[in-house]
Amino acid sequence: MAKSIDRVRDFFRSNNLEIEIHELPDSTRTAQLAAEAVGCELGQIVKSLVFVLDERDTVLAFVAGDRRADPFKIARTLYASTVRIANANEVRTRTGFAIGGVAPVAHTSDEIKAKLFDDSLSRFETVWAAAGTPHSVFPIARQTLLELTGAQIAEITSREEPDQ
Repeated sequence: MAKSIDRVRDFFRSNNLEIEIHELPDSTRTAQLAAEAVGCELGQIVKSLVFVLDERDTVLAFVAGDRRADPFKIARTLYASTVRIANANEVRTRTGFAIGGVAPVAHTSDEIKAKLFDDSLSRFETVWAAAGTPHSVFPIARQTLLELTGAQIAEITSREEPDQ
């Protein structure tokens, strides 16, 4: 797991960003746990969710912690026939991170064909994201995260109860 955090730290260094990674004693595997651990609003937690588009392409969706990613909206945004959430093996293979610790940056594969940024994140100036493990997070300006990821802002969530 330490290698995953190091990859994220190296990414920040190579982009001249002074971002502190917080390694926590308790799990931040879910958005709720992460929000409680750092003392922020649930919506400020950015979930980096991996989807498979038309059974071949990888989509990374950055979703507010208080929202649920909507595969139908993702499919419509990307003009795809089908979109499904990736399984644990696909997540690791396509990003280099395990579920619960997927960072929005420093992926080990170039398989990600599209990145979508939940438009509801615009409510926050600062957001928190996973830093490579289920026990690490980092704060970042929303606009900086958007620029670093090169993601497209889109309406990709529903207001239903989020997955925890």
